[in-house]
Amino acid sequence: MASFHGSMKFRQDGGVLDTKLSIVIPAYNEALRIGRTLDRIGDYLKEFGYSAEIIVVDDGSHDDTEKVVRKAAEKHPAIVLLQNGMNKGKGYSVKRGVLSSRGRFVLMSDADLSTPIDEIGKLFKELENGYDIAVGSRSVSGSKILKRQTWYRQLMGKIFNKIVQAVAVSGICDTQCGFKLFKGDAARTVFARQRIERFAFDVEALYLAKKMGLRIREVPVVWVNSPDSKVSIFRDSLQMLWDILKIRFYHSSPGRGKA
Repeated sequence: MASFHGSMKFRQDGGVLDTKLSIVIPAYNEALRIGRTLDRIGDYLKEFGYSAEIIVVDDGSHDDTEKVVRKAAEKHPAIVLLQNGMNKGKGYSVKRGVLSSRGRFVLMSDADLSTPIDEIGKLFKELENGYDIAVGSRSVSGSKILKRQTWYRQLMGKIFNKIVQAVAVSGICDTQCGFKLFKGDAARTVFARQRIERFAFDVEALYLAKKMGLRIREVPVVWVNSPDSKVSIFRDSLQMLWDILKIRFYHSSPGRGKA
């Protein structure tokens, strides 16, 4: 992956002079996990010489998330903290992070780092092969799940994917893995049009990308389930189903944000 490496160059205020990679991490009450995640990412970037920025979007946390992120930034100057002020949703937070990014490539990653950061090499390979978006997947051949979700979450996930395939995004087995790499311009173009503010935003982003003719590749990755998932199996599942219907309404009806 030498073509994506380069020496890190930072301004005195911590900004990145030549940003090849932007990593966007939404965080809501992640004080117990975000510090470890940022250390792992920061150490990885230094080891491989990525010119990068790590954009953490604090989605109205009421624990010590802000304090932990600021502490991590003392060690890793690539970290940028954005704060929503109040809880706006994962989709809103990712959109804000992406639109503030400057990287030639943009990686979305969850705060728990369920997919290890070193899996990024697999995604970069597909972008080198001409794809615009590489989607980490737990469902395609070659993926490796080290710790699985409970049986009922797995069942709900399969049902959700069947609906996604039928209504919004066909041909992608796992839209919800939180590890996705975009070419920078593609990411900012897609998320400028994205409207879903909560957990179904991944589906909307991929729906928009397909409508724009962007090339998407699903890539098997390593994944470890976190028992502290912020997704409510009942409340959020119903909201996600409603949001999928809204995606078609938002982007298919005349005069309503058609892509």
